[in-house]
Amino acid sequence: MSDQKNLIIAIILCFVIIFGFQYFYEAPKLKSEQENQAATTTTTSDASNAPTNVPGQAPAAATDAAKTDIPGAAIPNSVTRAESLTKAKRVQINTPSLNGSISLTGGRLDDLKLVKFRETIDPQSPEIKLLSPAGSPHPYYAEFGWSPAPGSTIKLPTASTIWNTSGTELTPEKPLELTWDNGEGLVFHRTISVDENYMFSVEQAVQNNTGSEVTLFPYGLISRHGTPKTANFYILHEGPIGVLNDTLEEIDYDDLAEAGTKSFSSTGGWIGITDKFWLTALVPDQKSKVKARFSYAPQGVRYQTDFLNQDGVTAAPGSRAGITNHVFSGAKEVSVLDADEKEYGISRFDLAIDWGWFYFLTKPIYFALEFLNGLIGNLGLAIMALTVIIKLLLLPLAHKSYVSMSKMKRLQPEMVKLREQYGDDKQKLNQEMMALYKREKANPAAGCLPIMMQVPIFFALYKVLFVTLLMRHQPFFGWIHDLSAPDPTTIFNLFGLIPWTPPQFLMIGLLPLLMGISMFLQQRLNPQPADPIQAKIFMFMPIFFTYLLAHFPAGLVIYWTWNNILSMTQQWFIMRRMGVSVSGQKT
Repeated sequence: MSDQKNLIIAIILCFVIIFGFQYFYEAPKLKSEQENQAATTTTTSDASNAPTNVPGQAPAAATDAAKTDIPGAAIPNSVTRAESLTKAKRVQINTPSLNGSISLTGGRLDDLKLVKFRETIDPQSPEIKLLSPAGSPHPYYAEFGWSPAPGSTIKLPTASTIWNTSGTELTPEKPLELTWDNGEGLVFHRTISVDENYMFSVEQAVQNNTGSEVTLFPYGLISRHGTPKTANFYILHEGPIGVLNDTLEEIDYDDLAEAGTKSFSSTGGWIGITDKFWLTALVPDQKSKVKARFSYAPQGVRYQTDFLNQDGVTAAPGSRAGITNHVFSGAKEVSVLDADEKEYGISRFDLAIDWGWFYFLTKPIYFALEFLNGLIGNLGLAIMALTVIIKLLLLPLAHKSYVSMSKMKRLQPEMVKLREQYGDDKQKLNQEMMALYKREKANPAAGCLPIMMQVPIFFALYKVLFVTLLMRHQPFFGWIHDLSAPDPTTIFNLFGLIPWTPPQFLMIGLLPLLMGISMFLQQRLNPQPADPIQAKIFMFMPIFFTYLLAHFPAGLVIYWTWNNILSMTQQWFIMRRMGVSVSGQKT
């Protein structure tokens, strides 16, 4: 009795701690951060216009200005995005997947919106804004240029250079050519083209009209000002990323801020910055040796990924020489990344999506789910169909497991008698238990194998649903309008009947409740733990998982609930065939 009382007290304390932490710590912390953000807007330094750290050149002096940073907050003293776009002449970008513009000041790619993706499920909501210019609330841009040879004093184009062009628009059919004359015998050319998706090709060339040979080193960089708001989930990487020398390299924003700089040498590869669904990445010439970096500058809280071509480009007198690099900026669509990897020979470009340790499972599951979704026309039903296929594949193992569990459940009355008879003699009790298992040909561990087999499959499916675009803004039925979001209902306002919106930690919807009920019923079919305390703990597991999954994507909760129902059905039929009731008695 005392042990049961202590268990109940411990469980109650756990829930008090969880709810208390959310209410008394997280909520005041969020309010405090918002107040701090309001205070930082009074700073006098326009950090978003700080000099860019150009690869191969001495870094700009850093200051302590604008060090205060709140994830997702606007840069202090910034103007609106629309206003910042008017501060330089621009050439429009129009493709089936993108619209935006290129700034003729610096030739930066700093204005991109994704035509096919909206901020919310409302089709009239704004398009996703991916890149934004310096001076805006969230500067994020790509830039290409040249670094001089050591000791050279050649006048080169910079971020403030105004390029000339006769072009009025960049489309997949119409490349854009920019030129700039340094007045000292060198004419720089930059030809930008774009495909129908998200890949830009940037040809940099120099016409040498001087009387001596010129060697220059092309570079590319991506600069992001301010720390963006992230999902902050352990199975998803967001931040600087790349594949260099065929090795995936990634670092979180806070780790890079602490490290300052991470440098790599590679032949080809790619390097960039990833969000959950979006990517901006530099793709240097795949045969060139490059020095690549992840770097952080406290001035303006600026994260940068860049590469410097170490082979260089040499233009003889009277000749023109150049190189073509690429930049990807858009949605992480699996088919697009795979096609670009093949077309441009980009090493492991599909790893821009965080497939995780179980890549060999995750990607095939993605393709299976994509196929079923195209066949059925509803992703929620496709998830359920895939679950049935997985259950069929694991049927032999599951059958063996359920047969073993049914035997164990049938032996429960005898096991209770043995515990009553030898309760004080643990050694004798174990000997009699093993004899009973051997006599009845029951294996207590046999039920673990299919569960262990399902863990990586479940995790791989969860990765697919969480990190890919497949589930984003996909409806199911009824009140589920977005399978990538948690169930929006909650039992605490009777699913909308009471006009009150509970705090986030009380948002426990109908789907998680159905999952909890299915988990409870499934437990009733399984053999109960021999230890009464363990049995009590197991009884509370459905409650714990109901609360946990209430904040998971609805698509995953549908999978888990449906999987429980299929497992219960299969186990019930096996128990009936073996003549075992739910209580463990022979029928």
